[in-house]
Amino acid sequence: MKTDSLFDLTGKVAVVTGGGDGIGKGCCEILAAAGAAVVVSDLLLDKARAVADSIAAGGGKSAAVACNVLDHEDITRLIEFAVATFGTVNILVNNAGMGGGGRENPYNIDRAYVERIYAINVFAPWQLCKLAAPHMQKSGYGSIINITSMSSINNSPSMAIYGSSKAALNHLASNLAFDYGEMGIRINNVGPGATRTHALASVLTPEIEAKMLAHTPIRRLGEVSDVAGAVLYFAAPVSAWVSGQTLMVNGGGVQTLD
Repeated sequence: MKTDSLFDLTGKVAVVTGGGDGIGKGCCEILAAAGAAVVVSDLLLDKARAVADSIAAGGGKSAAVACNVLDHEDITRLIEFAVATFGTVNILVNNAGMGGGGRENPYNIDRAYVERIYAINVFAPWQLCKLAAPHMQKSGYGSIINITSMSSINNSPSMAIYGSSKAALNHLASNLAFDYGEMGIRINNVGPGATRTHALASVLTPEIEAKMLAHTPIRRLGEVSDVAGAVLYFAAPVSAWVSGQTLMVNGGGVQTLD
């Protein structure tokens, strides 16, 4: 058995939401490096274009499109764009999300906030799955990867809405695995622990990092490449008999604060 073929995505088409920076950007880059044509979707078109142009400059296939995952028409257009540009959709990475950061004091948030978090973190991935699945079935290859969170299994203050939305995403995939399995489609989740992104950098201090590492057997914070590698595993043929699973990429521990 040649190992190269197990991670070869040549001829496959991937759609990544929130692909303009951070984990989404890393997913776009690694899928393109494995041979996939990548549709980089982001709320900000300029950010998506920068990633797509970088991939193209490196010899990969990519295209950029603006998409607000809260907008039903935008989501529909995203899948239509991918099919029109590259012929189909084989891989969907539901990376766009919102919330967290310990900012959800239950007495300071309202129903509108709760509905918005669930709309972005649960409903949008569900809708994108529904739109992409027929194309995956027709093409004979389908893999959906949701970017969830350690918050989906952790218990933390001021995180109830974000954490429960990501827990719902986990359970959504484990159940959809039964519905999509008959269509030849796999669906899995990747749950990042504390990963070095611009968002984390905005709140990270040496003291906070030390507290996080106290609970982390592999004594470093995550890198975008760590999470992207897990996404590649689920996207590629190497995981052909894996579905309905949630893989936490967290250095073997939890980056919670005492």
